[in-house]
Amino acid sequence: MNIEKERIILGIDPGTTIMGYGVLRVLGNRASYVALGVINLKNIKNHYLTLKKIFEEINLLIEKYLPDELAIEAPFFAKNVQSMLKLGRAQGVAITAAIAHGIPIAEYAPLKIKMAITGQGRAAKEQVAAMLCKILKISESELPKELDATDGLATAYCHYLQTNNIISNEKKYKNWRDFVQKNANKVKN
Repeated sequence: MNIEKERIILGIDPGTTIMGYGVLRVLGNRASYVALGVINLKNIKNHYLTLKKIFEEINLLIEKYLPDELAIEAPFFAKNVQSMLKLGRAQGVAITAAIAHGIPIAEYAPLKIKMAITGQGRAAKEQVAAMLCKILKISESELPKELDATDGLATAYCHYLQTNNIISNEKKYKNWRDFVQKNANKVKN
């Protein structure tokens, strides 16, 4: 009897005013849409209270969907250093919530996520949303108006693509050291 293993992936698009999230269910080599939405932080004026709210909301998402893995978008480099620091803190709080639950974390650059979904690293948020609707068979009427939600789902789908080796049977490696150890005869010092 061949029982396919199920995994739940929670994807996060960090933000300090709107934080997007998406949830995928993976069964074997098939991913299906579970949920997406946003955490609205616009009305919180104190940055530290915003971080507290992020922590609480990510914990609620974890308790509701019981993810096996968390995929999060890496902060991009912005001209405004203060904005970048605040975004990094928001990301760190979301990561901390996952760590507190023992959930493994994967981080992806925005360009990599867009490339995985649309084939273009500089795709617009609207293109990412439209492609996810096609891939995961989501009705556009189900989408929240904030495209941060589809960015969160795109992060989860990117992680699915990176961790489900659908096309080839190549060996998977945990990290560079693992690769070197398993290919010692091919690696020169």
